[in-house]
Parts: sequence; C-alpha cells; structure tokens
Amino acid sequence: MEISKIDKLLVVVNSGMDKPYNQYASYAIAFTAKKVHNIPNVTIFYGPQGVEMVKKGNLAKLSCSDDLKKLIASQFEGLSPDDLPDNLEQMARYLKENLGVVIASCATMHVAQGFATSIDDTTNIEDFVMPLGIPDVTAAALSADKILYF
Repeated sequence: MEISKIDKLLVVVNSGMDKPYNQYASYAIAFTAKKVHNIPNVTIFYGPQGVEMVKKGNLAKLSCSDDLKKLIASQFEGLSPDDLPDNLEQMARYLKENLGVVIASCATMHVAQGFATSIDDTTNIEDFVMPLGIPDVTAAALSADKILYF
C-alpha cells in the first residue's frame, strides 16, 4: 500500500484505563509507523482524558497475553511473539529507547487531575514521558503532518 509522505505523525490518546484497546492500538500504530513505514518523527501524546495512563505503573497494568503477541507477530514478517514485551510500559520504553518515539502528555492536566503540583512536577509520572505545557502541545499539533486519535 502506498502512503503519502509523512514526516511527523502525532498519535493522540485521549482515553484511559477504561479503554485498554485504545492503548494497545496507539503503541501498535507507533511501532508500525516507525518500523514498517519509516516515518521519522512519531509522537504518542496523552491528552486531557488520557493522562492517567502516564502515572507510574498504569501502563504496566496492561499486559500483553501470549495470544495477543501471537496475533500481532503474525502480521509482521520476521517478528516472533517472543520479541514482544509483556506489557505496555515495556513497549513504551522499547519504542522510546530503540525507535525514537516520543511519548508525551499534557502537564496541565497532570496538575488539574491532582497527581502533579506544577507542570514541571514529574514525581508521579513515568520517566520516559515528556510533560508538555499548552504552548508545546499546540505546536506539536500544528506541526504534525498527520494526527490519529484514540
């Protein structure tokens, strides 16, 4: 399938633990965008309704079963179920460290939801997440070639 040239993909996740398949899908899309379609700049961004996912430990609660790993791996040549992580926290770390995917969230909502005292407070969020203020969130959205919502 031919895809028009995309340099910056923004995957917006605006849902939380109540919609786990949105979480799985966002990471599968980011992985595929980088590994299969070679999109240089991929960002997963947790919006106002999704920031609960960046609290320490929440992504680790979403495990990847053996059946899910087999289903995913069967769709990619050369990928084995054993290559896939056991949970979404491990997947997030892999995407960031090995593929350069940026994982960010709305720091304003960290404060509004009560798990941060300021937009710079990262005490209760995963260390691989970049907290963004409103100007940076706006810039990321306006500079993206394509935005996908989950």
